[in-house]
Amino acid sequence: MDIVIPLFDRFEPLDAIGPYEILGYVPDATVRFVGTEPGLVRDVLGSLPVHVPTGYSEVEHCDVLLIPGGGSFQTMIGDLEFLDWVRRIHAGTRFTTSVCTGSLVLGAAGLLDGLTATTHWDAAADLEAYGAVYTPERVVRHDRVITSAGVSSGIDMAIRLVALLTDEVTAQAIQLYTEYDPQPPFDTGSVAKAPAEVLERARALG
Repeated sequence: MDIVIPLFDRFEPLDAIGPYEILGYVPDATVRFVGTEPGLVRDVLGSLPVHVPTGYSEVEHCDVLLIPGGGSFQTMIGDLEFLDWVRRIHAGTRFTTSVCTGSLVLGAAGLLDGLTATTHWDAAADLEAYGAVYTPERVVRHDRVITSAGVSSGIDMAIRLVALLTDEVTAQAIQLYTEYDPQPPFDTGSVAKAPAEVLERARALG
């Protein structure tokens, strides 16, 4: 099973690394990072250089395509050759997925027209500009297309994806092995729960 995650400069680290940690334990699966060309790609926080060994144009098929978000989505959307590649790869995937603002890339490629989809809460209007209908759900599936909300929700999406690719026992075993049992210290992880001052401070981080 071939799982491909494109990384462009200024990618959101957990968008990619969270699902990678989960999907890397799928039996007989290989997770590959690809970029515009082989070389170092830096995350949006600036301190996590990742060596990407393969250019995306070298990939002609994969079972799962996972598009992470972060500042990198703007570069992805502006790269018409990349969007063409996304469309070609999507035609043969078992699942095409996104985390955070990665869904805007799927939208720009025309894969979300008329569908409900999710993204980071601060990019909801941008997502709808690409023809999707935003929903604040954490993970949204339409047949082969799965979108997930901001950053940490990619872990939820990846566990659900494992169940679809294998079985629920395998997915639960990976969840247990990685000890994914969220118990956050504050109940402010969604716009619906966050006070105004927290929302204002969060917007200043982006």
